[in-house]
Amino acid sequence: MTTPLPSWPPRHTDRRPTAPRISVPREPLDPARTGLRRVRRRARGMTADAAAAALDVARFDARQNSRFEDLAGDERGPAELGEWERIAQLLADAAPGTVYDPDTDDVVRAELAADAAAAAAREAELREAMRIAARADELQALRELGTLDQAEPRTGDEAVREELTRRAGGYVQADVDTWLARALATHRGHYQDPAARAEAAAGLLTPPILAHAALLGELLRLVPDAGVDQLAFAARLAGTEPEAVGGLAAFLARARPRAH
Repeated sequence: MTTPLPSWPPRHTDRRPTAPRISVPREPLDPARTGLRRVRRRARGMTADAAAAALDVARFDARQNSRFEDLAGDERGPAELGEWERIAQLLADAAPGTVYDPDTDDVVRAELAADAAAAAAREAELREAMRIAARADELQALRELGTLDQAEPRTGDEAVREELTRRAGGYVQADVDTWLARALATHRGHYQDPAARAEAAAGLLTPPILAHAALLGELLRLVPDAGVDQLAFAARLAGTEPEAVGGLAAFLARARPRAH
């Protein structure tokens, strides 16, 4: 009995594609750092004489390795030799009888602090990537329901716009751009805060979106009850001539009657 071949084209399903998995950032492999840690483990508890002897062995190994071409680009060996030299000098300058303890080594402690800061930064980067992905899924669902314009923009939605554009293969998300422009023009969501509007204008949003928002703001002052469909031309103009649209918005602002 033969197994029937699957139908083609595949049957349509309502399952939505899953969002791309986000890999956890890891500390990159560093042979030199590996060598430093190995030396410090071996040097723990050594006296000045023991460290000097270990340094002699490391120098001998370095001379032997220099004869082999395949070890010419080795980073671990030179790092280990340099660390033995540092530890030997550290103990030579210390009081007689001092033994090496990496837990009290200022250089090691500074490196550990830097490692902890880097790990925290990677963790924050991961959390932000997860937030952007979740928000992108949310906005995409609202777009499919046709209710995107009812949503309130949140802090960081500028990065979500970039994620949606990336998912679309680089195509500009016109509806998302219009949504952001209208929110910026009408001070909705987190754009109620002047600092958020200034930050967006400083580079978080593209020139076409900023020009669109500026023109919308002036047009809505002229015709407060204008609907989205009536102002669709503003998005098309901003998309093709953002500099000219920005100039038009500035001109309309100058022409606005001044309050006495």
